[in-house]
Amino acid sequence: MKLFRRRPSLPAASRPPLAPSERVVAWCLDSAEGVVVATNHGLWLPGAASRLGWHEIHKVAWSGRELRIIPAEPAEERTGYTVLTDGPALTYLLLEPGEVPDQVRTRVTRSVAYTTHHPLPTGAVRVVGRRVSGRDGLSWAVRYDAGTPADADEVVAATDELVGAAQDATTPSD
Repeated sequence: MKLFRRRPSLPAASRPPLAPSERVVAWCLDSAEGVVVATNHGLWLPGAASRLGWHEIHKVAWSGRELRIIPAEPAEERTGYTVLTDGPALTYLLLEPGEVPDQVRTRVTRSVAYTTHHPLPTGAVRVVGRRVSGRDGLSWAVRYDAGTPADADEVVAATDELVGAAQDATTPSD
């Protein structure tokens, strides 16, 4: 009797078009016979034409059967950072999840290098610096709380200052 079972390799027909430096770290079938593939760069989801990078996932939840992902969607590019909103939730029923939920949680969490929540003149904002696989430095983004007037001049100015201070605080000194 074997104490350890090796998980079968991902079938070649289910293998997504990986980047040269990308490798599969976990995979499983979803209930619709699609394949969820976690790599060192991100998550390949059934029916998706491209990978969802770890830095592009706002929230993830595992119920024990369902993997629920809230992707980040760019709303606006500003100098030095991106304004993000929540995309539509993506839910996958994973009957034999293997290491996929743990890999997703670990890698999404590991991508966050800096995060703080700040009150603004009206509303509030979360400033986030994330690691992106294959890229040096941090990718900066903000996500406004519901009801925050993201286009108001005083909100934009305060956000610019907060992001600048975060970038300064995380830049190594020479």
